[in-house]
Amino acid sequence: MAVREIVQKGHPALSKISEPVKDIDDSILSLVQDLKDTLYAGTGIGLAAPQIAVNKRVILIDLRDGMEPIVLINPKIVAKTGKQESEEGCLSYPGYYGFLERPKKVVVRGLNVEGQEVEYKGEELLCRAFCHEIDHLDGIMFTDKAYELYKEE
Repeated sequence: MAVREIVQKGHPALSKISEPVKDIDDSILSLVQDLKDTLYAGTGIGLAAPQIAVNKRVILIDLRDGMEPIVLINPKIVAKTGKQESEEGCLSYPGYYGFLERPKKVVVRGLNVEGQEVEYKGEELLCRAFCHEIDHLDGIMFTDKAYELYKEE
């Protein structure tokens, strides 16, 4: 539907806890399309609704590796194991990167756009993407968890 502005660090939508989606109606389907249009206009691999100033619990992940994009409504991490240290960046904090610790594997549940409960298992990059985007729904940015932060030169 539309490429939306990605709000930047300091915007109030990024620090709020997002509301659960009660009904998957036309406004939510339009939001999902806006997330897709916005993500595909750039180079990121994930986007959460708060990043386009909508505090609803909706995320989109596309690792752009041939897999189908993942849209999750009301996602929850239901299991996590292990630890991995990684470098992350964020479309809402361009030019900055940081190192942080995430789980090595996660199991995530949520609803797809048809309202059906779905479950995904994520490792490595997919695991980090799930954690990063779900953190956005809870008003947490990667910079809040990074033990080292630097600016790209």
